[in-house]
Amino acid sequence: MFPSHYYVRDIRIEPNLVLAPMEGVTDLTFRRLVRQIGGTGLTVTEFVASEGLRRGAAKMEEMARFDPDERPVAVQIYGRDPAAMAEAAKIVQDSGAGICDINMGCPSKKVCAHSGGSALLKDPDLAKEIVRAVRAAITIPLTVKMRSGFDASNRNCPDVAWMCQEEGVEAITIHWRTRADLYSGTRAVDKIAEAKQRLRIPVVGNGDIVDFESAARMFRDTGVDGVMVGRGAVKNPWVFLQIGQQMRGEAPMVVTADEKRRVLLGYFQSIRDAFRSDHGSLGRMKKIANYFTHGLPHGSALRVAFLHSQSIEEAVRHTERYFERLAVYETGGGWERDETDPVEEIAASA
Repeated sequence: MFPSHYYVRDIRIEPNLVLAPMEGVTDLTFRRLVRQIGGTGLTVTEFVASEGLRRGAAKMEEMARFDPDERPVAVQIYGRDPAAMAEAAKIVQDSGAGICDINMGCPSKKVCAHSGGSALLKDPDLAKEIVRAVRAAITIPLTVKMRSGFDASNRNCPDVAWMCQEEGVEAITIHWRTRADLYSGTRAVDKIAEAKQRLRIPVVGNGDIVDFESAARMFRDTGVDGVMVGRGAVKNPWVFLQIGQQMRGEAPMVVTADEKRRVLLGYFQSIRDAFRSDHGSLGRMKKIANYFTHGLPHGSALRVAFLHSQSIEEAVRHTERYFERLAVYETGGGWERDETDPVEEIAASA
């Protein structure tokens, strides 16, 4: 019923479930977490500024780093200068990455202000120059990720995607939102379906894929070759496994409180190992916990506790206590108030 794989030139993407690039989220530690759980066919780095990468900026080099066994992996670059993008793409190729991806989808004001990301959809001529320069600079597969357009009056992704294909791009990912939608908007996948009908290369659908039902709907409504999962993977890093199982007609795994606790605490330790300071570690932990706890029973209790945590030790203590209570809750027990926790009163009203 559903396709199981697609090819980016000779690279087989199977399963056809892709981890989306997300700024401040899909760093090496998060991608390791998702890979350890399993179920992805391709991972993509955070978007890397081409100007910084060509100058050898340490932060950009770190963002473009991947594990030797992280295969297949795409390194995503962004910018507005074709020459800089070409140089950055060469660096990506020299690093051993299997795929170079061009960002034409980021809605960030900072990125768009410099004509990068989704702002390129307003300037197809510049987008064409960039694609042509990058394609000429590298021999590894080249892909592009874009939004459906810059705004509701300019949903031109089928035309831009066609241009990309004719310039040598080998797969396209399209998010149904426009740049103006940012992270809201009303689902409209017609332009993804139109692009799929027009193109010879694989098209991947993106936007609010959070479970099997939303993935199946994207496949059915557009005919895409694969789907990309973004924020849904932060809330539920098991989502790739579960979608794949249901696509094959199997029962999805049930993720228990103990499993969630094990994975989240293990990830926190990985963050701590990766960051140079506890302050940076705690900031990243709070960001991930904010995503992760949405949809969990009484998840607001842990979110509020995290928000008020002044140290990693305090945050871990709140996490341990939350999952102890969640385990009881899942076996049919009630959710008892913890009167010894000073944050509990705040959390109860959250």
